[in-house]
Amino acid sequence: MKFLKIGLVIAVIAAVLFAAKQSGILEIITDIQSLQAWIASFGAMGYVVFLIAYVFACIFMLPGSAFTIVAGIVFGPVQGGILALVAATVGASAAFVVARFLLRGTIMKKFGTNPIFKKIDDGVAQNGTSFLILTRLVPVFPFSLQNYAYGLTGLSLSTFALVSMITMAPGAFIFAYMAGDIATNGVSAMLLVKFAVAGLVLFGMSLIPKYIAKKKGIDMAELSK
Repeated sequence: MKFLKIGLVIAVIAAVLFAAKQSGILEIITDIQSLQAWIASFGAMGYVVFLIAYVFACIFMLPGSAFTIVAGIVFGPVQGGILALVAATVGASAAFVVARFLLRGTIMKKFGTNPIFKKIDDGVAQNGTSFLILTRLVPVFPFSLQNYAYGLTGLSLSTFALVSMITMAPGAFIFAYMAGDIATNGVSAMLLVKFAVAGLVLFGMSLIPKYIAKKKGIDMAELSK
């Protein structure tokens, strides 16, 4: 039964990838300009299409950062930021669920000895949610890989989703807003002011993981090795 479930999941994944490649969708979602034009062509349904495309990217570990920029350009600064944050949270949670409930054994067998997986597992065991907050705010590990790695730890899905959403919010809104603002108003003196404010916000956010690392005695240099 176990092997049947794994085989079924692999078959579905293979079918989805094959269909995406044959239809040209795979090429579209990895090309930011094509993705922008493609989503805009759906009109109001573009929101749903964007969400599905973002989740697809998270599950299959495709570059997801460009989606936030696309959201700001296609849907506007504010709506784009909200949509990007929701999509990133759903996508990260979907990868978490795949790792925990669908392909746990396969992932453990393939990546169980991976240094990143081990560091995350040890970090959660020693520091709990604080370690998740730290690694979400500091790109010590690849975002997509984190989603799967945390699915193998003792963290609950609700904690993972909530912390991921909160820690991803500043970046999602800043990048989506800036992209949408540039697309709408072009480069202006006010844009420089907005960049300065965004820089201050990101700087303030960067102090949080430093505080956590100091309080918990976590060696950030050791994590990045």
